[in-house]
Amino acid sequence: MLPILIELQRLKRLDRTGWTLRGLPNGTESVAAHSFGVAVTAMTLADELQARGVSVNTERLLRMALLHDWAETRVGDLPKTATSYFGSEVRRRAETEAFADVVRVVGRAGSLYRDLYDEYEERRSLEARLVKAADVIDLLVQVLALERAGARGLEEFWGVVEAGNFDLDGPAHEILEELFGALLEARREF
Repeated sequence: MLPILIELQRLKRLDRTGWTLRGLPNGTESVAAHSFGVAVTAMTLADELQARGVSVNTERLLRMALLHDWAETRVGDLPKTATSYFGSEVRRRAETEAFADVVRVVGRAGSLYRDLYDEYEERRSLEARLVKAADVIDLLVQVLALERAGARGLEEFWGVVEAGNFDLDGPAHEILEELFGALLEARREF
């Protein structure tokens, strides 16, 4: 267990590349900080859904949120622009292989982690789709915070509100629409 804990420490120091590429200083946000934000967002989404009568496996959801970026300890935080050079399949294969290598040291638990990672990557469950939505919501909350602090040139990130398709319906879709609306309104207010 200790080797994976040591390796995952790297995520605390690994900068999110998207901010660096846009001229923001090193230390703007680490991968671990982002993963924390995704987990908190996913948890609150699950709580809101449960309050509206939708069953969510919160433990599974939180595990996915916490491990969704573990591959970055091996391949780094590849920005979206990298996909245009490598292709989405090469990127996905590299991240999947890196994730498998990271969790190999934990024995039987590694199989559970790989299953959760695959479920997330393939968006096979409500929980996986919620984590992906939480990933985007956390990104937008960070963009909002950066813009409020004076950062400029981040407009492109807001396009995900229009383009995002999380394959959610019913109360989950309603909650996302409410959140995106609130984010856009908060942005307009400043």
